[in-house]
Amino acid sequence: MLKIIIGFNKGLMGMPFPWPVWLMVLVGGNMIAPLFLLDHMEAQVTFGVFLAGAVLMTAIYAVTGFTRLLGAGHVLWLGLVPWLWFRLDLAWSPEQPLNWFSYWIIAVMVSNSLSLVIDIADVIRYVRGEREATVVPK
Repeated sequence: MLKIIIGFNKGLMGMPFPWPVWLMVLVGGNMIAPLFLLDHMEAQVTFGVFLAGAVLMTAIYAVTGFTRLLGAGHVLWLGLVPWLWFRLDLAWSPEQPLNWFSYWIIAVMVSNSLSLVIDIADVIRYVRGEREATVVPK
């Protein structure tokens, strides 16, 4: 199991530029920032969904290697993003100015939505036959 986790993480860091930067944006918004906002349910859910996705992606990696199917690991974001949208009214209203918490929710919705577009395209390409490894860990 440890070998799989190490291989998956080596694959992540072996991706060509600018993908490691993009991964750090996603990790920062979905895992690190929520640690500073744990008094908010939105942060707790985002953190939990991110960890569940990481487990799912590691399982996919164990079966298929570092393929385009890894994009399916973000499937839970299909529920998270709209849920955050509906929760945004609790963090912001016309009567009160935007605050750091509402900026964080917006940033997570935007970054995760962009990632979902990429992920959906990757999964479609995988289903259509592009099943070769996109990164081979060293």
